[in-house]
Amino acid sequence: MDARKASRYGALTGLVAAAALVGGMAAATASPASPASSPVHAHGVLPTVAKVQASRAHVNPAITSKTLQYGGGIDGIGVTSGKEKVYIVFWGTQWGTSSTDANGNLKFTNDSLGAAGRVQQMIKGLGTGGEQWSGVMTQYCDGSVAYGATSCPTGSSHVKYPTGGGTLAGVWYDNSVAAPSAASEPQIGQEAVNAAGHFGNTTSSSNRYAQYVVFSAKGTNPDNYKTNGFCAWHDYNKDLGVTSNYGDIALTNLPYLSDVGASCGAGFVNPGNNLDGYTIVEGHEYAETITDQNPAGGWTSFSTGQENADECAWISSGQGKSANVTMGNGSYPMQSTWSNDTARCDITHVTVT
Repeated sequence: MDARKASRYGALTGLVAAAALVGGMAAATASPASPASSPVHAHGVLPTVAKVQASRAHVNPAITSKTLQYGGGIDGIGVTSGKEKVYIVFWGTQWGTSSTDANGNLKFTNDSLGAAGRVQQMIKGLGTGGEQWSGVMTQYCDGSVAYGATSCPTGSSHVKYPTGGGTLAGVWYDNSVAAPSAASEPQIGQEAVNAAGHFGNTTSSSNRYAQYVVFSAKGTNPDNYKTNGFCAWHDYNKDLGVTSNYGDIALTNLPYLSDVGASCGAGFVNPGNNLDGYTIVEGHEYAETITDQNPAGGWTSFSTGQENADECAWISSGQGKSANVTMGNGSYPMQSTWSNDTARCDITHVTVT
């Protein structure tokens, strides 16, 4: 199996049993609780709450560091070292009839919970109100960085703080047809490429700092996430076997998480709030995309294959616990991400330039 297409549930490849690092603890592999042999091949996979918590019972003492290292870039791309542009695609007629809510966001008749609007608002809020959740990621870089480096040299290009009114660059309700009931990885990747064309991003330069969130509707099962034990993943088109005439296309597979409830974060920060998982999970994938845009050419743990958000997933207490982050347009439950320069999971950090 191609190492870059192996499951990111804590194994760098499907043939190498490496421990998943969660909440400051090293978790062993090859246990019944660890889905390292899952058929899911995309990068940046976020396991369910239960799988992460179960993995904590299997400690591998050989892994003592969560430090991230630079993967050398793929196609010249390591991190999102320019203005982040997030495009959200609401995929398939299953979303129902669309309209606009009081915040100017798309809303849908088959989304009575309001998950669509919540995700749009959070993406709009990034970089506003002085929030410093985004600051953690700015310590990572590409450009003049040596393979295996654990810090950024002078002259490198850092992840940019998302100034200028958030990162939401566009939304599209693709209701041309129904989305597949259980879309494959290539189908999800193709939808992201379709979105790039829809938004007019038809060159490599227009997609250099872009990412496409393929948001599936209630009742669908993209990449069989309900049985494969994950909440979302990110990758780029080539890794999924999808061609593009528009350059490399970074994308996230975001299922309708309410279908699995607490397994993917419902009420994780705010008990009883069924929308918690959406901002935690999408924030997780956003943070990993901007620090490892073409996996695994950006920043990962070479010993485990995990990315910055993987190392801090589903922490409920103590240092790095998930918490509400105040932005310019509201407060959103988010998870912490790994910080090399403080050697811990941080939910805030000064901006590095």
